[in-house]
Amino acid sequence: MNTYDVVVVGGGPAGLSAALVLSRALRKVVVVDEGAPRNAPAAQMHGFLSRDGSAPADLLALGRSEVEAYGAELISGRVTGVVPNETETGTSFTLTLADGCSLSTRQILVATGLRDEVPDIPGVRERWGRDVLHCPYCHGYEVRNQPLAVLGGNPDAVQHAQLIRQWSPDVVLFPNTDTLTVQDREQLAARSIQVVDGPVSRIPVSEDRLSGVELADGRIIARAAVFVRPHFVPNNDLVSALSCVIDERGWVVTDAVGRTSVAGVWVAGNAANARAQVITAAGEGSAAAIAMNAELVDEEVSHAAARTA
Repeated sequence: MNTYDVVVVGGGPAGLSAALVLSRALRKVVVVDEGAPRNAPAAQMHGFLSRDGSAPADLLALGRSEVEAYGAELISGRVTGVVPNETETGTSFTLTLADGCSLSTRQILVATGLRDEVPDIPGVRERWGRDVLHCPYCHGYEVRNQPLAVLGGNPDAVQHAQLIRQWSPDVVLFPNTDTLTVQDREQLAARSIQVVDGPVSRIPVSEDRLSGVELADGRIIARAAVFVRPHFVPNNDLVSALSCVIDERGWVVTDAVGRTSVAGVWVAGNAANARAQVITAAGEGSAAAIAMNAELVDEEVSHAAARTA
């Protein structure tokens, strides 16, 4: 069994950033990644200083190359089980991978991200990350001043429409199955956001481009892009298995640097923070890594002092 200081579960920006910091601190680190990044459908990522407009896959490839150059290991695989072990020097963890391999580690960083649950409307999932979008800070500039739609189905849809209005004067909210209040409609009208009521049947596509929003009555409202506020679901099987405290919304509880309620278990990026963009997730991974290394040093000091006492 291979033994490490830190096993990083998830090789996205948060996980790779943490691995970079820890490997530069001369820690023995391994990153286990399934190879299914959340932003894979997107052609470009934005808002990452010096990498704005890069393909998400290119950033990950550069990150993997950098952490390997400092001695970190990368494993393509999936963690299927984890068991804490009490030893004379404290708690360690044994992780089992889908291929049957086992890893032993002093600490774990969970950077498994989240998944987007979107309305079950034909065309939404198929165009996700292309011209069906969720984050205006990621994609709003690219569709600025074009006819845009916001699809209901989320309690925050009205607020989302008001936000999207920042990028275009031509925004239509499709409540779909939602019911808007009088105040909602007044506030939308105040900013010239049109409301088209009625159930949405599909997102039509022409020549590999979204062409609008089709309602159940057959009307098609031409639009260049559709924004959807998805339901964010954390990939938290691992932290649940370790009995980390989970809040009432289903998210793991952490402190400012990603420390969970279970000693030696940390979380960074979208696995704990639904609002973290790529650059935010990378920063959270770095902050967690620095705090993790500090705890490892404290542990080593205590053990050294005990041996010499």
